[in-house]
Amino acid sequence: MASTNTAPVTLRPLDRLTVRVLIDNATDSLSSNPPFVQTEWVGLRAAGMAVLDGDCVCCANHGLSLVVAGEAEGTTSTVLFDAGPAGYAVQRNGFRLGIDFGAIGAAVLSHGHWDHAGGLPAALSLIRQHNRGRDLPLYVHPDMFRQRGARQGDGSVLPHKPIPGIEEMSDIGARVVVGTGPTLLLDERFFLSGEIPRLTPYETGYPPHVRRAADGTDWEPDPLIMDERFLAAHVRGKGLVVFTACSHAGVVNVLTAAHAAFPDIPLYAVMGGLHLAGPPEARIVDTVRDLAAFGLQRIVPAHCTGWRAVAALAAAFGDAVVPAAVGKGFMF
Repeated sequence: MASTNTAPVTLRPLDRLTVRVLIDNATDSLSSNPPFVQTEWVGLRAAGMAVLDGDCVCCANHGLSLVVAGEAEGTTSTVLFDAGPAGYAVQRNGFRLGIDFGAIGAAVLSHGHWDHAGGLPAALSLIRQHNRGRDLPLYVHPDMFRQRGARQGDGSVLPHKPIPGIEEMSDIGARVVVGTGPTLLLDERFFLSGEIPRLTPYETGYPPHVRRAADGTDWEPDPLIMDERFLAAHVRGKGLVVFTACSHAGVVNVLTAAHAAFPDIPLYAVMGGLHLAGPPEARIVDTVRDLAAFGLQRIVPAHCTGWRAVAALAAAFGDAVVPAAVGKGFMF
């Protein structure tokens, strides 16, 4: 187990950034898409699907997993950003999409929730099987391993399934890198943030969220979920592409932190879960209003964003908004 809290100095620009949605809540191969997006079925045909059938397509699931590949100077570096809720979805979708698990050079667990970590053992095993035993750094926050849950209306707690522990992930083949600060991955081609400052008055986390107390006997409030971090890459001639798994910090806080980390690089795109479904729906109006200040050219809502927020984003930003779906490919 390693540790890192080193502040980044530079982020090397990429010539091209491609993203394959390995797991997402939605499936949608019928909606029209702009040229920089490939639908699931097109991707499946490219991977060898000859007949369209239910056994051949991907399965949607409540969670998120992105395979992010950056090309620069003739080489490609690939990061697995989260692994969704269950191993069967990683394996089923990955094999059908032709994901090259052996090419994945690092993995990031954005925060300690089952819908992002449940598929991690299967993903690590597949990577290990296909990379000839090479070292795989897996970046985690030290506070993500206490069990989480959600306080219900009757006062009871619905526990979350615990995420895989450091020992389990190490046994599968990961070199677990534990840290709370920002760091650069894969020859400075990707940036993993530190803890995200909470600055806006309305992005107050998820109030029902709780975690096990340190002594393990009871639950304590944990609305801010401070172990959450984002991933970013700099695409030459475009700007910073920010990947946010759930935006428990609030997507405005996420983008504010990204801009603060790289003030000389314009923000180009944000992709991932914006957590504006359920109780956070009250923040949609403020969020949409404040997103306008970032000048984003691409907004790719996924996972926990919710249909009301997607509709509000599309109404405000038009063709800049292209929702994610399982199996889709995005080229930045």
